Amino acid sequence: MGVREAALNRTKGGFLRYLAILGPGIITGASDDDPSGIATYSLAGAMYGFSTLWTAIVTLPLMSTVQFLCAKIGLVTGKGLAGVLRTRYPRWVVLALVGGLGIANTINAGADIGAIAAAVNLFVPVKAVALVLPIGIIIVSLQIWGSYKVVESVFKWLALSLVAYVGAAILAHPGVRETIVGAFVPNIRFDPGYLATLVAIFGTTISPYMFFWQATQEVEEDVAAGRRYLWQRRGTTSAEIRYAALDVNVGMLFSNVVMLAIMLATAATLFKHGVHHIDTAAQAAQALQPIAGRFSGQLLAVGLLGTGFLSVPILTASTAYAISEAVGWKHGLDASPGRAPRFYAILAASTIVGMQVNLMGISPIAMLFWTAVINGFLAPVLLVFIMLVSNDKAVMGARSNGPLVNSLGWAATIIMAAAAIALVATTLLAR
Repeated sequence: MGVREAALNRTKGGFLRYLAILGPGIITGASDDDPSGIATYSLAGAMYGFSTLWTAIVTLPLMSTVQFLCAKIGLVTGKGLAGVLRTRYPRWVVLALVGGLGIANTINAGADIGAIAAAVNLFVPVKAVALVLPIGIIIVSLQIWGSYKVVESVFKWLALSLVAYVGAAILAHPGVRETIVGAFVPNIRFDPGYLATLVAIFGTTISPYMFFWQATQEVEEDVAAGRRYLWQRRGTTSAEIRYAALDVNVGMLFSNVVMLAIMLATAATLFKHGVHHIDTAAQAAQALQPIAGRFSGQLLAVGLLGTGFLSVPILTASTAYAISEAVGWKHGLDASPGRAPRFYAILAASTIVGMQVNLMGISPIAMLFWTAVINGFLAPVLLVFIMLVSNDKAVMGARSNGPLVNSLGWAATIIMAAAAIALVATTLLAR
């Protein structure tokens, strides 16, 4: 019996029973709307108005499929994604993939820490740079001294902060017709700026760190339930697969509703009032206040705080998980630092290096945006490996992909690759 099955059987009551099976998918979906995503979506709304809303609709089935595949790999094999890749492909290939992931995650985490500090600064008159160190210490302390269950509970509560963005969108009073047209009529422009924005949107929505995090958290759920040995975790049930799909779909829907709300809020306010350039995600919150009202800006800042504290530990932990799995080191948030010293060393180092990024004088929103672009190039490469593994009967057995999942998975891979290639081509032609 799977972990979700057991949770469902233990819980009495109709709706509450189904809440019991929501976990890794909800957390992964919420973490997808990190400050990198917020910055990218805010910039897209400010620069291009309602014309990028369609990306929230198009990416939903694609990201849901990809995250389901990652969850299924973790459930069937009892290993994280990097651990599975390590058994199927040359060591140098796996290390190259996790190395690229680690670089993007560390820069992203550093920029996210700066975004948290800037959001705190909107409420407390303390310089943002002075808040970077205490924020980093709080995050690392939670990861080192909190068990997986404690960390998971904190993450679930932080996910609720994203509802603030829906409130900000409502307060912005977007036009109904503009919203419907923008959401359901794809608008594609073949200029480098617009294509870079599309690649960034796809890169921060279907993001590489989510692939590793989803698979690993399925494993951690089993470990937390007492299945510490690989032979105990191998294999899964049809019911557990269905519940994992529900968890993932709810999480991704939540993520894309928030994505749509952020673009709506900035399109209906900043774009319409000629504010097309912002330097930080916190500046987007400040810019909203005189246009959409004080509470709209505050809601954006509250959401930025919550999602920042959610996403930074997930970014650094996914790096630590991926590297540790790739080289065969002991790992896990349920393991003590004494039992998994290298795992926690990577986790701490990723946070510390990320904190240093804030002292380099680079615009935080530029870092967040271009990190999303890097992810846009890395994601299609990783997706090829995910599709190959999830179709490999030697790995997945009877749980290999069906026609629909295969079609959507390869569609996500092709669309991500096409967006990246189009960006390169148009940039070269523009020179």
